[in-house]
Amino acid sequence: MAQKELLDKMSIYVPQSKIEKKPVERLIKLGEKRDRSVNYLVVEAILQYLDREETRS
Repeated sequence: MAQKELLDKMSIYVPQSKIEKKPVERLIKLGEKRDRSVNYLVVEAILQYLDREETRS
C-alpha cells in the first residue's frame, strides 16, 4: 500500500446546499477588511475548530 504524504496545501469543496450562504465571497470580504488572505482565515477557523473539538473529547 502506498504511504500517504502530508501536504501543506488543501482545497475545499463547498456543498451545493451551502453555496447560497456565499462562504467564499464572505471570506474574501472579511479578508480584505482584516487585511488577511482567505487562506489565513480558513486555516485559523480550522485550528479554532480543532482546539474546541479536541478539548471536548
